[in-house]
Amino acid sequence: MEKLFGTDGIRGVANRDLTPELAYRIGRIAAWMLGSKTVSPLFVIGRDTRLSGTMLEGSLTAGINSVGGDVRLLGVISTPAVAYLTTHLNASAGVVISASHNPIEDNGLKIFHSSGFKLPDSLEEEIEKHYHMPEDVLPRPEGADLGQAFHDGDAVAEYLEHLSNTSTSLEGLYLVVDCAHGAASRVAGEVFKQLGAKVRMIHDDPDGSRINVECGATDTADLQKEVIAAGASLGLAFDGDADRLIAVDEKGKIVDGDAIMAICAVDLVRKNLLKQNTLVATVMSNGGLDILAEEHGFKVIRTKVGDRYVLEKMVEGGFNLGGEQSGHIIFSDFATTGDGLLTALKLLSVVQEQQQPLSELSSHLERLPQVLVNQKVGTREGWDKNKRITDAINKIEQDLGKRGRILVRPSGTEAKIRVMLEASLPEDKLKEYADSLAGIISEEQS
Repeated sequence: MEKLFGTDGIRGVANRDLTPELAYRIGRIAAWMLGSKTVSPLFVIGRDTRLSGTMLEGSLTAGINSVGGDVRLLGVISTPAVAYLTTHLNASAGVVISASHNPIEDNGLKIFHSSGFKLPDSLEEEIEKHYHMPEDVLPRPEGADLGQAFHDGDAVAEYLEHLSNTSTSLEGLYLVVDCAHGAASRVAGEVFKQLGAKVRMIHDDPDGSRINVECGATDTADLQKEVIAAGASLGLAFDGDADRLIAVDEKGKIVDGDAIMAICAVDLVRKNLLKQNTLVATVMSNGGLDILAEEHGFKVIRTKVGDRYVLEKMVEGGFNLGGEQSGHIIFSDFATTGDGLLTALKLLSVVQEQQQPLSELSSHLERLPQVLVNQKVGTREGWDKNKRITDAINKIEQDLGKRGRILVRPSGTEAKIRVMLEASLPEDKLKEYADSLAGIISEEQS
């Protein structure tokens, strides 16, 4: 049976894997399951700028309307904004049409529960079960019982107000902001300017044909150049749906999710606001976080890769800060998912309060050398049972020694297997090991 949901909703090439017909069916099933306890269930839908977004939006809306659900169409808006507005507007559920950092031909459906959290595995499995049933047995109301769709471009102002209330004044900061031609294009400049910052925007045309292409959180080269050329305080890069942030300091150096978490964790410890004195990170985060945690009196708990696993651990333990090296960071006192704009405001608040440049603040995280290779493959299945691959992994583990580690895992959203090595060795030596293993994986998983 074809599995629909991955680690972050349903994703695939739009109009091939993720078809309008699929979106329609998912709309019907999700609306029936999540809105059945409400007389007039309401669903909110947002999307990024991808060219396939309006096609899927129409199909998804039709599906929801066909079982009696109403829809508020938020237009181009970030994933975290949809999560916030789902709860703020008392909706039965929210749906984001986005493939986040994936290439422009991809798209996805990410569903939020009325609580603002992503659907648990059990509900996703129930949706899949109904999707694969041979017959569509769901109700088809008629006449006045049909659902309707309404365009709502004003709700974003309520989200921006929520963000502004989490930050200090940004007076005196000069920011270069890269919106990746995605969802942040609509709101990023506005919120930073409202708080007093001087802002230079790049890649801020909401152009779905260029989303994530050589820009944004996955490619900061342009941003690094612009920060130096403009003499800016720092740079901020978002991905296509603006749930991630990668920063660039005033010297043009990348400040990734690990460094941002380190800065914010130390600040929260200083203020006695880091709950349980614990930061939640994934197995991909640099070992330098553990060293920093020991120095500053907090601990690091690690999860599998994926923000949903970070959030699950945070909820389970009552923790309020967690995230991923990729810049997907969760401040659970203020949001139910990763939020690039919120993360930016929290980082900027520390810069303002400490009156230190970002390069100084990020320098406190002493990293162990780490290398990551993303290898395209024909199949992500069965690599861990392939003797040639496992033998190569075991040999590298022996060479790295006790302070080194190797992590091999399939991507949850793309046809890739990721190889990460970390050890107190020269980076070029780690790269040699990683490339060698990636080559074997490519040959065996073609």
